[in-house]
Amino acid sequence: MENIELYMNRIGQQARAASRAMARADTAAKNQALQLIAAAIRRDADILRAANAKDLEAARANGLAEAMLDRLTLSDKAIATMAEGLEQIAALPDPIGEISNMKYRPTGIQVGQMRVPLGVIGIIYEARPNVTVDAAGLCIKSGNATILRGGSEAIHCNQALAALVKEGLAGAGLPHEAVQVVETTDRAAVGVLITMTEYVDVIVPRGGKGLIERLIREAKVPMIKHLDGICHVYIDDKAEPRRALDVAFNAKCHRYGTCNTMETLLVARNIAPALLPPLAELYRVKDVELRCDPEAAEILAGYPLLKEAVPEDWDTEYLAPILAVKVVADVEEAIDHINRHSSQHTDSIVTEDYTRAMRFLREVDSASVMVNASTRFADGFEYGLGAEIGISNDKLHARGPVGLEGLTSLKYVVLGQGQVRQ
Repeated sequence: MENIELYMNRIGQQARAASRAMARADTAAKNQALQLIAAAIRRDADILRAANAKDLEAARANGLAEAMLDRLTLSDKAIATMAEGLEQIAALPDPIGEISNMKYRPTGIQVGQMRVPLGVIGIIYEARPNVTVDAAGLCIKSGNATILRGGSEAIHCNQALAALVKEGLAGAGLPHEAVQVVETTDRAAVGVLITMTEYVDVIVPRGGKGLIERLIREAKVPMIKHLDGICHVYIDDKAEPRRALDVAFNAKCHRYGTCNTMETLLVARNIAPALLPPLAELYRVKDVELRCDPEAAEILAGYPLLKEAVPEDWDTEYLAPILAVKVVADVEEAIDHINRHSSQHTDSIVTEDYTRAMRFLREVDSASVMVNASTRFADGFEYGLGAEIGISNDKLHARGPVGLEGLTSLKYVVLGQGQVRQ
């Protein structure tokens, strides 16, 4: 434990020193680093696939759940998306140094706000090698240093990606300590990282409920986080049927192991008898188990994978081909159910009624609220952020997918001509 403390403190010291260099780095250098990393990822795609294959082999041997294997897999598309995400980040305006809200005061001074980096960001994540690149790219562009502690499941892939990030930073004349991947898989490293208040300004956890619950209990460093992804789709009785089927199927079946996957489907009573049977046929092809309230169960009697819902189902993030289904009277009951059971991550309504859509947007208290769109769009890349460092369902500082602006803060700046206070 003593060796791990020494190791983590050394990383923290290096990150703090690098954060000062990153805060003053110009936009051209940061963009050059991002472009160099993207090019290196494309160049070394075969090396990354080989490293990922080692991780997958070990993960299967250790009995890793299918949802985690899905997150761990680095497909050709995922590799291309990582590189494209870096290029998108490079193309975004640099927020650092931007001055806004400048106003003259009666004394003649000008008062405004300047956007500045947070400093050192510690990121703790599990079987998601793409996070290594997404987090590195966002931290570089936002002028932060970062300490990345990926899960042991992805250690080979994370180390291969870390080498490419360091190559890109060095090529742009930036300190390679600006992005450091923790090399030990010992869980004690996490315990040290989340208490290093002298070196780390913010912790961003991206992982399962167990990890985040541990961090909530033990962390001394402030966090940007979300605990669960209990996402809803409500199909209104003014929904266009084809659109409703497409959204409800995609929101559940596009991927099961992500935090923006739908876990509860709510259907208006007037449309439920017509809509639920064809929707169930789509789910049957994917072997989705439906946990239904009595009204939905009666409509879907005979569905081969039907179970009666219990109260816990409305508060469960399955990350699996399981879906809770409930029939509700109207949009008011749907909003009430969501605000009681949602994890405030992402919720969507399918409707052609403008008034109901606007009411849903106003009254559902979640980080992302959607109309006629799959919850799977709740993602930094899809939102045009280039990538995301995580999702926040907190209400302070950052909310929803956290991109460049979420990794910055504001400080007041004052411009004067020698004024003194009377």
